[in-house]
Order: sequence, then structure tokens, then C-alpha cells
Amino acid sequence: MANTSTNPVTETAVGEDINFKRPSQVKEIIRRLKKNKGAMIGLFLLICIILVVIFADVIASYEVGVVQVPENKLAPMSAEHPLGCDSYGRDVLSRLVHGARNSLLVAVASSITSCLFGCTLGAIAGYFGGKVDQVIMRALDIFMSIPDLLFTMVVVAALGSSIPVLIVAMTLAYFTNYVRLVRSGVLNLVDQEYVEAARAGGSSSARIIISHIIPNTLGIILVNATLNVSSLVIYQSTLSFIGLSLPAPAPEWGSMLSSARVDMLRAPLLVLFPALCIVLTAFSVNLLGDGLRDAMDPRLKS
Repeated sequence: MANTSTNPVTETAVGEDINFKRPSQVKEIIRRLKKNKGAMIGLFLLICIILVVIFADVIASYEVGVVQVPENKLAPMSAEHPLGCDSYGRDVLSRLVHGARNSLLVAVASSITSCLFGCTLGAIAGYFGGKVDQVIMRALDIFMSIPDLLFTMVVVAALGSSIPVLIVAMTLAYFTNYVRLVRSGVLNLVDQEYVEAARAGGSSSARIIISHIIPNTLGIILVNATLNVSSLVIYQSTLSFIGLSLPAPAPEWGSMLSSARVDMLRAPLLVLFPALCIVLTAFSVNLLGDGLRDAMDPRLKS
């Protein structure tokens, strides 16, 4: 008796192509990032902080955080002042949420501008090499010999305290990391075959750098820019702590710490609240930056 059982094999038509769709690199990075619990915690905290910045005016009025009310000096927590008042009678909650806006604005803007400036110089130095590389790197060595804080003090003293001046000063203090980072990446890519093919095809140097070299170093640039935000938050808080940031009574976390140290024993919460904001912001950005670094590393695929 003949065997009538069929073999469950799917047959394809002759000549039909079987296409295996490969997930895009962005989707693969997001997938690996989602598997990193630390990065997800950092992302959640960072989203909460961003929401506070966006809705700062809804959470607390700006005026109650800058107008001095002597009778509210060191007032305890209450329905009217959920986190109490400082030594000048200003609402602490208002100063915290509006201070987040100032601190993060300066830190994020400085990270972006220092990234753009440093990456441009690093790409030029690595791509052209020779005398161009020597001039840029020797100038960078001289620039890096000046302490960041001293250089920032000189810039702020010369140009005054304002958000644009702070961004310029912090950009010049932090762009050096990107120059060396991008230069080393470009040196590894400049002799690749696709770069040689672009040169042979008549592409300009600017087009080659922008279209072929920078995209291949984008991973390390993005991770470094993310991690730099946390450093710049701390650095900007340090500047405001020593009086080199926005003029009073503009709320900033560093200036809140500076004014609260006088009454630290009587009102320790005045120190705790801004310090906790600085730590949580830096912590969340560092967690997210570490997660991005792991997600973008092809050796850590899972």
C-alpha cells in the first residue's frame, strides 16, 4: 500500500527570490537600549525632569521664587509653600523648577555647541593631516593647558553674566574632548575604500567629511555628547555656586546651594533639595549615556 503521507515542506516557485529583511540599525540600537534596565531608569528620570522644565510655570509661579518676602524667612513646608522658603522668603519649589530650566538650558546648549565646534575641528585635523593637523593640535595643547575654571572666570568677567556668555564660556571649556575623539575616528576612516572612491568621483572635501566620515563616527559623538551634559550640569552648578553664573535673583541650583550654606544647620533641607536635583539629573544622564554606548557597540549585540 502506498504511503500517502505528505512532507510538510513549503515549496517556492522556481526563480522566486526569498528576501530576508534585515532590521535597520536604528531599530537594532533601540532594541538593545530597551533591554538595558539602567538606561530605561535614566530615560524615565530624564523625561520627568524635562516635563518639570516644560511645565515649570504650571507647577509654581516664577515671581514667588524671585521676590523676597522677609516675613516668610525660613518658613516651613505648608500648603502655600510645599517645600518651604529660603532665607530671603522665596519659595523653594519655584526656585527648584525654574532653576532646572536655567541649568538644563545652559548645559544642553553648551553640549551641542561644543560638540559642533569640536567635531568640526577634529574632522578637519584628521582628514587633511600634515600641517593643518599640526597647527590645530598644537593650538589645542596650548588651550588645554589653561584650567577650565580659570578660563571661564576670565570670559564671564570680561563679557558679563548672561546665558549666551555662559554657553560660549562652557563651549570653549569642553570642546577639546570632541577634537581628539573625532580626529582619532577620522584617521581610521580617511584611507577607507569608500572615501577614496568619493575622492575619485570628484566629491569635495567638505562633502566627504559631512556625508561619509562624520556619519561613521556619529555613535561615539552621540554618546560623548550625552555624557557631557551631566558634566556640564555639575560644572554650571559650580559656576553659579561661586557667583559666576546668572545674576541674582535668577534661580539656579548652584546659587541655591551657595545661599543655603549659611543656614545649613537650621534648615538642612535648603541644601538637600538643590543637591538632590543636581545628583538626579547627572545620574539619569549618565545612565542613559552608558546605555547608549552599550547599544551602539557592535561587539555587544544580543
